[in-house]
Amino acid sequence: MAISINTSPGSGNLFGKSHWWGMPDMPADIPFPCDGEPDEEGNEDLLTFICQINLAELSPLDCAAQLPSCGMLYFFASLDYFLGDDEANAGPIGFWPANTFKVIYVPQPVELHTHEVKWPDGTPAYLPAEEISFAEVPDGEYGHKLLGVPYFIEVTEEAGEMVSLLQIDDDDRWGLHLYDMGNLNFLISKEALAARDFSAVKLYFHSM
Repeated sequence: MAISINTSPGSGNLFGKSHWWGMPDMPADIPFPCDGEPDEEGNEDLLTFICQINLAELSPLDCAAQLPSCGMLYFFASLDYFLGDDEANAGPIGFWPANTFKVIYVPQPVELHTHEVKWPDGTPAYLPAEEISFAEVPDGEYGHKLLGVPYFIEVTEEAGEMVSLLQIDDDDRWGLHLYDMGNLNFLISKEALAARDFSAVKLYFHSM
């Protein structure tokens, strides 16, 4: 089984809890991931924070124990173009370069710090955080989900038998448009997942 991710506007304090958008609550010594090296002026293109998953919240649904039973997973990618920024770089169809996404696993999330990013005028440079709830769904389900297999068979044909660690699809409510009803799949081999090696994750983009 896979696990669906259902989101709704945050109704309370989401610090340290699973949430979509907003800002990540990470240990202070973990830097916010960026796309490439700083330019001559020292400016960095930060990756878009997608979500953080508190694995203890997820554990009751992960009957096969594919994921760790505790800790935090954080997902980042270069999504600005697909969120409406026409001046940002658009990721290609197929596998994305390694510098355009990042998955971070923290086994023991203690002394968390909210990594805020703001525009020069001081306004938040991120979408409002949304609360996450989880439910079991079939492996190949469409939509936002953890685990299982990619919805599009073309992804499996290209990537082989990899687990879809996180699948993201179009969402009009957020203005997230992946061309023609596309999907982003954070993929990991079964061996790397069993070894908890989240540095081995790949990101694949498919659009109809």
